[in-house]
Amino acid sequence: MNRTGCWCWISKQSTEDDQQGRKRGMMSDIFQGDLVRLRAIEAASWEVFYEWNFDTDGARQLYEIPFPSSRERVQAWVQSTAKDDNKGEDFNFQIERLDGEMVGTITTHHCNPRCGTFMYGIAILPHHRRQGYASEAVRLVLRYYFQERRYQKVNVEVYGFNESSMRMHEGLGFTLEGQLRRMIYTQGKYHDILIYGMTVEEFEAQHNG
Repeated sequence: MNRTGCWCWISKQSTEDDQQGRKRGMMSDIFQGDLVRLRAIEAASWEVFYEWNFDTDGARQLYEIPFPSSRERVQAWVQSTAKDDNKGEDFNFQIERLDGEMVGTITTHHCNPRCGTFMYGIAILPHHRRQGYASEAVRLVLRYYFQERRYQKVNVEVYGFNESSMRMHEGLGFTLEGQLRRMIYTQGKYHDILIYGMTVEEFEAQHNG
């Protein structure tokens, strides 16, 4: 168990072997990039989620600041999610560095296979922000849904005060498609929701398929 309380399921040597194998073209993992990999949420990660419960500023960026959760409640949610995360095409991904340390989550939702559209939300632990983990995790999810699940369009909602998220999505090639006025209330003020979108063709042009 590492210092965050998350079990590291992969050794340093096996990580190095994986990286060398990727360089030689011997193996490829669509869920792994240069910085992070995506995996299903693990029950052993519940302590990380519990400590994350106290990051109220981060919660404000995502949705709202909820009431505090007990250890038992967080552990039950994580264990339940780890055992059964089958919600159709919606999925909770755990983001971890290549050394196995959890850095955040990315969750796809409102997945519509008939229309080929989906949305997602991403959250990074405070001490892992601004290190390129979020943008790479987004690229991995988009590549998987566009190229393996046959989706053709993605949208993401960004709060009007979340400038770092706006910069990241614009840097990834997203287009600002709309703005919903006064939809979020926090810190005594109302804020807009910005709707960003990207098509599969735009993704392939931006990120070489």
